[in-house]
Amino acid sequence: MKIGIIGGAGVRTPLLVNGITAAGLPIDEVVLYDIDRARLELIGGLARRRAGRARLALAHTVAACVDGADYVFISIRVGGIDGRARDEQTAMAHGVVGQETVGPGGFAMAYRTVPEVVRYAREVAERAPHAWIINFTNPVGIVTQAVQTETRAKAIGICDTPTELFEEIAQALGLPSAGCYFDYAGLNHLGWVREVYFRGEPQIHRLWARPELLDRLYRAPLFPRDLLLELRLLPTEYCYYYYRPGDAFENLRRAGRTRALVIRELNEALFAALARGREDPVEVYERYIAARDAGYLQLESGSRAPLARSPWAELTGYDRIALQTVRAIHENAGTLLPLNVRNRGNVPELEDDDCIEVTCTVNANGALPLFSGHAPPAVRDLLVQVKDYERLTVAAALARDPGLAATALARNPLVTSPDLARQLVAAMVPA
Repeated sequence: MKIGIIGGAGVRTPLLVNGITAAGLPIDEVVLYDIDRARLELIGGLARRRAGRARLALAHTVAACVDGADYVFISIRVGGIDGRARDEQTAMAHGVVGQETVGPGGFAMAYRTVPEVVRYAREVAERAPHAWIINFTNPVGIVTQAVQTETRAKAIGICDTPTELFEEIAQALGLPSAGCYFDYAGLNHLGWVREVYFRGEPQIHRLWARPELLDRLYRAPLFPRDLLLELRLLPTEYCYYYYRPGDAFENLRRAGRTRALVIRELNEALFAALARGREDPVEVYERYIAARDAGYLQLESGSRAPLARSPWAELTGYDRIALQTVRAIHENAGTLLPLNVRNRGNVPELEDDDCIEVTCTVNANGALPLFSGHAPPAVRDLLVQVKDYERLTVAAALARDPGLAATALARNPLVTSPDLARQLVAAMVPA
């Protein structure tokens, strides 16, 4: 089995390589490609230590990376961390929360990224037509929709956010997550758990009956109990930006920096240490991952200290959801996973070609969505509006049309007027 990774210089590549090669799958070769060759050499050396018996190679071309591959992971950041920092700072300067996947920051990233990922996907479809593309590139829902609608590639979008929430819910209920079924649906970074079943019996009412258990579900103080009790749904943590945008903005304003600036400092320290070569690179990398995870959502939520890592974090995460997806397809396992796939009538309020995030059964045929049905009334309008925005964003990014870009961004719930959308596009979108 050959695995290709486009964006192989990404800081999470060693985790991904370790996850998929240490689990008994018949992986013979892992090939990394990235336009940043110097950084690829450093990350490649670290990933090679975690590749087990698989041969790890660094490719100079996309063709060499994907030719004959069985799975191709795409995880790129067009514009790099500096682009993300500019996006977030520009959004904040216009009074809108700066974040890389939602609001103006997510829009600018999608506008830069969609054409590049579509180009890569077309090359995969030509050189490895039987390969599955596993897309990690943010904003995952928008980028995956572009690949699914604009290419012949077989593509699945993947994110670890829902599975992290699933595990937290199971732990709060005192249940083994492996024995639970989570009725989950929405869009990437805009999803909700509606019910949890254990041995055929619904369980989520136990949380409504004991509201103090709700406080255990999120590492940061994101959602007031009253909000959750009113919704009667459990949102993924990125819904925070839609439910409490003013709080997120004020917390970042008080902090005087956005998440991108923190990540940039961590990245600079990581690559400087790897280049010096004075310490064990694995120890350097593990310290980096721990520091990065601890700062997640700290600024936006207003937390004063880094957030404690969940005791069961090893059961979730980027590398684990990747492994579960590949294993389920390879072994025709029928595993249930929340993934980003075509709607095909699954959520009636949305179009058939829309990319949704929903629980799927995953086997040799790919990710097949379980029927979700109508969106809950409490979130239906928000879901439809965000999907409209995503659909328009794909069209604008592919057309490279600033006018259509402003129309798309004006549809985003975090952008309060067409005039603000035009200002943001003028500031964020290259001519």
